[in-house]
Amino acid sequence: MSPERAPKTGAGRAAVRPRALLDRMPPVASHRLAPDSAEAAQRVRQAMAMLEACSVCPRMCGTARLAGEIGLCRAGEELKIASWNLHRGEEPPISGHSGSGTVFLSGCSLRCLYCQNYPISQYGAGDGCSVERLVEIMLELAGMGAHNINFVTPTHYAPQIMDAILRARRQGMAIPIVWNTSGYERVEMLKLLDGIVDIYLADMRYGDDNQARKYSKIPDYVDVNRAAIAEMHRQVGVLALDTDGIAQRGLLVRHLVLPGGVAGSAKVFKFLANSITPETAVSVMSQYFPAHKAVDDSLLKRRLTEDEYRTVLAEFEAAGLENGYCQDY
Repeated sequence: MSPERAPKTGAGRAAVRPRALLDRMPPVASHRLAPDSAEAAQRVRQAMAMLEACSVCPRMCGTARLAGEIGLCRAGEELKIASWNLHRGEEPPISGHSGSGTVFLSGCSLRCLYCQNYPISQYGAGDGCSVERLVEIMLELAGMGAHNINFVTPTHYAPQIMDAILRARRQGMAIPIVWNTSGYERVEMLKLLDGIVDIYLADMRYGDDNQARKYSKIPDYVDVNRAAIAEMHRQVGVLALDTDGIAQRGLLVRHLVLPGGVAGSAKVFKFLANSITPETAVSVMSQYFPAHKAVDDSLLKRRLTEDEYRTVLAEFEAAGLENGYCQDY
């Protein structure tokens, strides 16, 4: 079955629709970690200790963030948030009809030449935010009717965010947590998030390390990313929706198609189908446009062609994947 298409939205992001099987999947129990348990407190302590000589992300830079140093991700001890709001431009089971309670974190452990959020991720736009204030933001978003709390680029602030989530749950917040990530995650950190994160919205950006090194300045993206995706799936399984089509738990993989086959889409799809499960929900995205330093790159300075995108959709089908979303071209 070919992915369905929908017209572009006013924001320039293509609307997406579920394939037929996705919205039939049964709901899955949350199996959340009790927020007031001794184990929850211990996990927060373990995660915060990783900031002493920073080992939160796979770069393992060793920065003394608790002593005021700034890591390669441009983050220190204090959270830094660029914006928070109800966002309606995500995939349908994430945004739903009321919107996703999106929190954009400043900084990033990647250095993507084409980053579309580069003022936030690369230049660090945003304001300092205490853990206590983040709890208030989460509760406010929940009170506004958000279907979930959606942390965008959270990896480098995982310990502080974990603390905030558990505090918010102790105050009665019950909506799902979305971990909206580049996919460059340490398995050791992800294991601490088991039972805390409900939905992993994770990128698989590359199928080849040479391209990851060239365009995101990461030498080991593929192996690290694949191990992270496997751990995410172990924790939450395939994407599960409620009767209104809103995601409650599971893994949703995003794949941004890049010009010239840079993303190695076929390799990504084959990995998911063969090493995770053909039922993995995948969001195939055509929205690439040259931004940041990509405007000076000989290959990435142009948009994706329709033929390139159709080729990738055919690769999705050939891999045997069964569920997901695609953007219109």
